[in-house]
Formats: sequence, structure tokens, C-alpha cells
Amino acid sequence: MSFLSNLFGSSKSGKSVIGVDIGSSSLKVVQLRREGATAVLETYGELALGPYAGGEAGQATNLPADTIAESLRDLLREANVTTRDAGISIPFSRSLLTLVELPRRDDPDEQKTVIELEARKYIPVPVSEVQLDYFIIPQALPEGAEKPQKIQVLLVAVHNDELSLLENVVRGSELAATFYEIEIFSTIRSVVDEPVNPVLVLDIGASATKVYVVEHGVVALSHNIPQGGQDVTRTIATSQGMSVGKAENLKKEHGFAQEAGTYDLRSIELVFSRIFEEAKRALNQYESAHQKKVVSLILTGGGGVTRELEQYAKTFFAMDVHIANPFGKTQAPAFMQPVLESIGPEFAVAVGLALRKLEELG
Repeated sequence: MSFLSNLFGSSKSGKSVIGVDIGSSSLKVVQLRREGATAVLETYGELALGPYAGGEAGQATNLPADTIAESLRDLLREANVTTRDAGISIPFSRSLLTLVELPRRDDPDEQKTVIELEARKYIPVPVSEVQLDYFIIPQALPEGAEKPQKIQVLLVAVHNDELSLLENVVRGSELAATFYEIEIFSTIRSVVDEPVNPVLVLDIGASATKVYVVEHGVVALSHNIPQGGQDVTRTIATSQGMSVGKAENLKKEHGFAQEAGTYDLRSIELVFSRIFEEAKRALNQYESAHQKKVVSLILTGGGGVTRELEQYAKTFFAMDVHIANPFGKTQAPAFMQPVLESIGPEFAVAVGLALRKLEELG
């Protein structure tokens, strides 16, 4: 099962780039080119991975690099991708993000040493098994104020075996990747526009839901919920005695807006209510610990395209709730806008990767 659209022919007016989102249940690709200050959408596509694992669309997989590369080659061909210049996503599940407070050092080399030594306390595996990176959070200080004794540092670690897998996929699909980026950073770039107040992002994937609080463009909280879209599909399939494939199609087509007799609404509420309740607990802990109010919720990921999920989420969260619209940061024909809005949450990571790739070109 593939979902493809070629919007424009290849262009000579600007260099084309692609963002490639390698998820557990599907691959997504978005091709952009820059015209002046505008990111123009050229083509996009999605390909389910379930059939490559002997399963059905919507099922999470754990495929070897050569099979992922094969499926990615299929997608690039079917979506009429015309460039090999790519940015690639790293799954949140294969990475570690943590915000820590560490002693300040005025000497940059000394500060680097302190961060790398302290990082060992927060990484639950040997440092030799991961690639470590960090970002010192900028602090706005009143003029004349002394620098605080502590700094906030976002620690980022990615498993070496995940990077090795992705490098093999890139080689096997004959892409030229200049960077690998943890999916949340791509999502922030494409869907989070709030510059000051904390925002809650719920990324509902196939096998898990990622919960993030984003403040000033930085991940202030990350939490993983081991339930996602495929759990909703399975619940519908079991309660209605139908195949997973048919349940997946019904879920996408009807969501919370299904007609009487399509399936029991309680089967879909069961999973989403658990996800939202756990996300609420993480949110309450953050607000209590930081004495800050989160102002809005953005629903993204494959689960974010579930019809009328926005209305259901509003019964759990006392804040503005929005469905992610990453294609809003790109230019596309007006007649395509309703389609792009409806599928947007699934493509947030791929759009964010392509936008970063355009930034690289200057």
C-alpha cells in the first residue's frame, strides 16, 4: 500500500532536497526546492512497511537494513523523486534526550570536559555504545547581572547500532545523506511556532506515542508511551472480527466520526484514552515541577490523522488543541491544500528534515 503524489515536474530554478522519515510502520519522503524565501513542495510519498515483513499496512516492523533500503528505493521511484540529496530521521526510541543542570565553566574546553564527564551519569548504557552530543541552553540575563553558577544542557545520545543501520539503508538506497536527526527536532521545525510559552506535542506513531514539552524551541520534557496507532487498529480488528488491514482502513477513514455500525466507538476510545491519560500525568508533573502552564497541544504522527481526534483530545486537555500542519510551511497548489492538511501529521518529520536540508543550502 503506497500513498503518493507528484505535484510538479522537476525544476531548474532551485536545487531539490528530500527528507526521509524511516518509521516503524511506514516510510515517508518529502521533496522540496527553494524559490527565493519559499520552500516549494515538489512531491511526497508514503509506503507501508508491513507487507515487506509479511504483515499488513499499519503494523510496526523491525526490518533489516537491506529490506528497508529495498522499500525506500521503491518509494523514491513511485513518488518520482528526482534528487538524492537527503536528510534522514533517527527514531526517538533509539535515542536519549535529557535536560540537566551542570556547573558553569568559563573556559569552553573545561566546560566541554565537565559536560562529557557528567553525561555518563545520565546515559543508561556504556558511553562507548552511543554517539553523544549536547546543546547548552542560552540564558537571557538582565544587563549587569552576574552569570549563574549553573547552566542547563540538553544531552543527546544515539545508539551506534542505529546509526550503522541507517548508514546501510542510505548506502543501499543510493542516497547522499548529509545529516541524521532525531525525529523530535524535525517535528519542532515543521509544526511548533510558539516562540515563548511551553507547548505539548503528542506524536502518535504505530507502536508508541512520544510526549514532548517544547519551550523556546528546546525539548524540556520527553516521555515514551508504549501504545500507538497499531493498538487502536488491533482493538478494532479484534472487537469486529475483521482483518488488521480492513481495521486500519476503517480507522483512517472514520476515526471518531464513524457511522453507526461501522465499529464500536469504545474500541477506539479505549486506546486513545489510555494514551491521553498518561500524557496528562507527564504534563502535570512538568507543570508542577517548573511552575509553568503549557498553553497548547499539537497532535502529530500517523495517529494524528484520525478523524475528529482533535475534538476527543479536548475532553482531556484544558488548552488549545491543534492538528499539526507541516505542509503549511511549504508552497503547493491551492487545490491540494485540503489533502495536505488531512495527511499533514504523518509527514511532520519528513517536512522538517527537508526544511533543514534547504537551510543547509543557504
